[in-house]
Amino acid sequence: MQREQLADFLRHRREAIRPAEVGLPDGPRRRTAGLRREEVAMLAGMSADYVVRLEQGRSSQPSTQLLGALARALRLSDDERDHLFHLAGHQPPPADGTARLARAGLLRMLDLLGDTPAVVLSDLGEVLAQNRMGLLLTGDHTEFSGDRRYVAYRWFTEPAARAASPPDEQERHARELVADLRAAAGRRAGDPIVTGLVDRLQAASADFRRLWAEHEVAVRRIDRKTLLHPRVGHMLMDCETLVTPDQGQHLLVLTPADAETRERLELLRVLGIEEFSTER
Repeated sequence: MQREQLADFLRHRREAIRPAEVGLPDGPRRRTAGLRREEVAMLAGMSADYVVRLEQGRSSQPSTQLLGALARALRLSDDERDHLFHLAGHQPPPADGTARLARAGLLRMLDLLGDTPAVVLSDLGEVLAQNRMGLLLTGDHTEFSGDRRYVAYRWFTEPAARAASPPDEQERHARELVADLRAAAGRRAGDPIVTGLVDRLQAASADFRRLWAEHEVAVRRIDRKTLLHPRVGHMLMDCETLVTPDQGQHLLVLTPADAETRERLELLRVLGIEEFSTER
C-alpha cells in the first residue's frame, strides 16, 4: 500500500470534480475546489472520518469493496480505477465478471440524468451504480456480496426482495428476470460465472426451476411497472434500458408514467434534499 501516493491521488481526483457533475448543488459559498470530503463520503457510503484519514495517509488498507465505492464516487475512468487499486495494494478487478465496475461513460450519463432515477447493471443483473434519485427510489443495491449481488438471486431466494412489486405483477417480473438471464447465458455460453449462478438458483428455488425450464428468452429494453415505495406509495414507472454494444452493461432509466407518479417522485426528491441538509 503506497499511502502517500494514494492520499495525493484521492485529493487531486476529489478536487477535480465539480459538484454538479455528481448531482450536488454548486453554490456560490463553496470554498473547497471540487467536492468536499463529506460529499465524497456520502457518495461512497462511508464515514467522512475515513475519507480524511485516507487523504492524510494514515488509514488502514481499504478493502476492494471500499475502493470500488470510491471509484464510483470520484467518477474514475477504468485506468484511474486500476491505478487506485494498485496504490492501495490490491489487484484491480477483472475486465469482465462479477467484480467489474460501471463504465466511466455510463457514470457520467447517470450524473447528467439529474433528477431522473437511473441505474447501471451488469448483464447478469448486478447493480453497479445508481444516481441519487435511483437510490431514493429503490434503496442502495450496490453493497451486496456473493450471489446476493444479483437481482434475480435475491428475487427468487428472499421474499423481502419482492416487497416493492405488487402481487399481480410478480409473476410477470419473475419471467422477465429469467428470460433476461437466459439471454445472457446464451451469449456467455460456457462461462462458469453464469453456469454457476444458474445452478445455484435452480438448487435454491423451485419457482426459478419452473420458469427456467420454459426456455423464454428476452433482453429487457422497455417495460412499465409499479413500485410500492414505503414513503410515497404506488409509483407507475416507465423503464427504458440502453445496452452497451457488447451487451455487458445496461443503463436503466425510470421515468414517471402518469401525473400522480410525477408528483410523488418530486416529493421523494424533496425529502431526499431535506435529509441531505440535515446530515450536513
